[in-house]
Amino acid sequence: MKRYWKYIKPYLSAFIIGPLLMIVEVVGEIVLPKLMSLIINNGIVNKDVSYIVRIGLAMIACAVFMAIGGVGGAYFGAKSSINFAADLRKDAFENVQRFSFKNIDNFSTGSLVTRLTNDITQVMNFVNQILRMALRAPGMLIGAVIMAVMMNARLALIILIVIPIMIATILFVISKAFPRFQALQKKIDNLNSVTREAITNVRVIKSFVRDDHEHEKFAETNEELKESSLAAFRIMITTFPLMALFMNVTTLAVVWFGGNQILVGDMQVGDLTAFITYVTQILISLMMTSIMILQSSRAIASAKRINEVIDCETDIDDANAACPDKKVESGSIEFKNITFRYYKESKEPVLENVSLKIASGETVGIIGSTGSGKTTLVQMIPRLYDVDAGEVLVDGVNVKDYSLKNLRDGVSMVLQKNLLFSGSIIENLKWGDEEASDEEIRKVADMAQADGFVTSFEDGYDTDLGQGGVNVSGGQKQRLCIARAMLKKPKILILDDSTSAVDTATERYIRDNLKSYMPETTKIIIAQRISSVIEADKIVVLDDGRVVGEGTHDQLMSECEAYKEIYYSQMDKKEVGA
Repeated sequence: MKRYWKYIKPYLSAFIIGPLLMIVEVVGEIVLPKLMSLIINNGIVNKDVSYIVRIGLAMIACAVFMAIGGVGGAYFGAKSSINFAADLRKDAFENVQRFSFKNIDNFSTGSLVTRLTNDITQVMNFVNQILRMALRAPGMLIGAVIMAVMMNARLALIILIVIPIMIATILFVISKAFPRFQALQKKIDNLNSVTREAITNVRVIKSFVRDDHEHEKFAETNEELKESSLAAFRIMITTFPLMALFMNVTTLAVVWFGGNQILVGDMQVGDLTAFITYVTQILISLMMTSIMILQSSRAIASAKRINEVIDCETDIDDANAACPDKKVESGSIEFKNITFRYYKESKEPVLENVSLKIASGETVGIIGSTGSGKTTLVQMIPRLYDVDAGEVLVDGVNVKDYSLKNLRDGVSMVLQKNLLFSGSIIENLKWGDEEASDEEIRKVADMAQADGFVTSFEDGYDTDLGQGGVNVSGGQKQRLCIARAMLKKPKILILDDSTSAVDTATERYIRDNLKSYMPETTKIIIAQRISSVIEADKIVVLDDGRVVGEGTHDQLMSECEAYKEIYYSQMDKKEVGA
């Protein structure tokens, strides 16, 4: 409860008013059967029309108050629960945004989507249900039991026998339902992951003619969810017939024994009618309680999963930053004996004892075989990962001593996977600088060789890219991402194999523009093609997580066997420019 108090407090008045209004409805439900019994016993038996009218008007007034209480309670219940869920979802999403890459690796994308949508919806529905039933169900139960006992204590013994049996049944159902609902939410995770993967990669699926495989994969996951859903809801399916059976048997017993009391003159017809209503109310209140408890088992399972997201401590933060106000000014970089493992229990590190200095404004190429640690190395600069040992210094200051905002404001990255967002081209480019003018945007787009194809579109820079930039090619995506990074005017620019989908002439044009437009920016270029880095001030060769060569192209050709091997292999394939 302490955890969720922060989401209740802003709407505390609605959380209080809603249940109180439901109590108004409960009072009406308790009073109405008694008024009906008075009409039958006194008005109809004595043929007193004025009495019937007076009590009838009282019943109408009572019904009006019940309606006001019911509608008001439902309104405030919905208002409270929806706001509660919205704030909870906001906090969960904000925590996800703070996640490091390592944190994100601990959750699948499908699981995070399920937790922020379906799981929070389950908790919201439960909160709404609690606000509408938490006082209504026990209020109706207590009120109806009191009225039934006052009306006929002997007949009320039937109810007192049935109630413990129903409670025992409810508790048994809960013990079986909770683990099944936990399993159900995990199956929803799996289905979301499979669906997202299939939709995102639909072009690959079609190009490889793997439609049947994906259909089978989805069908299998869907079947697992179906079976898990049936297993969970089978509990609820069996609960309602059982409750109905208890209700019918109890009502039958009350009619039987109550009818005998009427025949011997110990009970009036109106009282039996009211008593049956009270019995029904008691059993309905127990059914409402069972529904609420069943819902709670699923809500608790969902809340546990939400808490895992909210409680996940980001392993990279700036809480202990020694220089939180410092900004990146020159862009010099130094790696001092760094070692890193993605999984801390792994024996072999991804990077081992790497030391490297990059001067401010220098253009550095990083080359090496696949899996040599090139991307991992540069991800240490903006602290997408933290080193296990050693230090990464920017402007002579440990990156851990910067605030994350100031550090990342000084660094611009174009990742291996070029990501664009739903919206227009200009909206995507303005990620680099929200205040950039149209002239500045056109300028960097031209330098990234993007302006030509953008202006060829009917809507130009207002062209909608679609989800993930599906309306442009891979090479066009790369050029837009480079333009976006340039617009940021960073002190450090990292290009991670970001021109692999463009031709060598376009790549050269982009490199020349980067040099002229950003002369003071430190530029790190990760590439597979030596032609992409051959003119760099310095080239670093990585192999198996270690630096095996460092220097200019000519130096490496005379000193580094690994570099020469790459060079000649590409020369054979005519992949290196003259």
